[in-house]
Amino acid sequence: MTLSLILPAADGSTEDYRVIGEPLAAAARGQAYNREAYAAAHVVADPRALADPGLAPAIDWEATLAFRRHLWGLGLKVAEAMDTSQRGMGLDWVNASELIRRSIAEARTIPGADLASGAGTDQLAVTPSTALADIIRAYEEQVGFIEGEGGRAILMASRALAAVARAAEDYVAVYDAILRQASHKVILHWLGEMFDPALAGYWGAGEFEAQAATVLAIIKAHAGRIDGIKISLLSQEKEIALRSRLPAGVKMYTGDDFNYPPLIEGDDSGHSHLLLGILDPIAPAAALALGRLAAGDAAGFRAVLAPTVPLSRRIFEAPTQYYKAGIVLLAWLNGFQDHFVMIGGMQSARGIQHYAAVFQLADAAGLLRDPGLAVHRMRALCLMHGIE
Repeated sequence: MTLSLILPAADGSTEDYRVIGEPLAAAARGQAYNREAYAAAHVVADPRALADPGLAPAIDWEATLAFRRHLWGLGLKVAEAMDTSQRGMGLDWVNASELIRRSIAEARTIPGADLASGAGTDQLAVTPSTALADIIRAYEEQVGFIEGEGGRAILMASRALAAVARAAEDYVAVYDAILRQASHKVILHWLGEMFDPALAGYWGAGEFEAQAATVLAIIKAHAGRIDGIKISLLSQEKEIALRSRLPAGVKMYTGDDFNYPPLIEGDDSGHSHLLLGILDPIAPAAALALGRLAAGDAAGFRAVLAPTVPLSRRIFEAPTQYYKAGIVLLAWLNGFQDHFVMIGGMQSARGIQHYAAVFQLADAAGLLRDPGLAVHRMRALCLMHGIE
């Protein structure tokens, strides 16, 4: 049966769209990958408990954990409580710590399930008197909580540090203090200003080479305590340049949602592992592609993953920080949650033309797992926008 619906066009008109894709075949269960693959997972809001979506986050814990079970079932790891979970954009530390606690406990019940969790400084309110010591204490609290629950930390880039630091030496002092105390290897997190404008000038400089010099100095001083670094600058060239200079044993985790296939595949000079927000909605394709790569089928890896790139680039288009809305849209269309409501009302950050394009590109990539359900729900969203 042919499925179709009326969608908005870029010029403001409407068009009849016919679903063209077939859902991807399921990846083989239990296969080993030759890349570390962390999916930064979203949270599911509880719309019935959102009395004030902007001020009082409410999370549907069962649906949120069920989605993590979906990711673990595909052999992926979870990067918990990261920016994909609306960290700093609706998800406060109180709820993030509860999310981390529940996810670590859930992972213990599932053979092979693994995760690392974001540690930041978002519980700290920055004032003119905020000092580096305050930022260190905030990091210590969050890393201590994660490790106290039996987890491993991802040291998230800190808005507070970006606001308070005056030179590269300030970043070195903060990261030295935290890394000396870490009980387990951590992943560093370099998030570019396109993802969060408050992080402009991170590492104490505005130019990539100066930033890279600072972060490499930190990594080399603490290489034994660092599993790897995630870099999200949407620049294949910058990622490769930094990757080539990492000490032996320290991994590069790509956070490049525009150029991930060639970075993951790599070449004779090396490859990147994965810590990506786009893995949330493209998890079935990623699992299938990574399985093929591990089996030595590079062409098969590219064939599966290439159709996901136009989708990812649309989801992460500027303003990039609103990419979470497209990710949650696909979770709703694919039946992982029964509503399209986000904490903070973040679903309003994108317009219906954006959502229509995401729907079409997901279809082209074989990522609508039940096309009939997806069409039904997309029709409802269009109706809310006066399109029928």
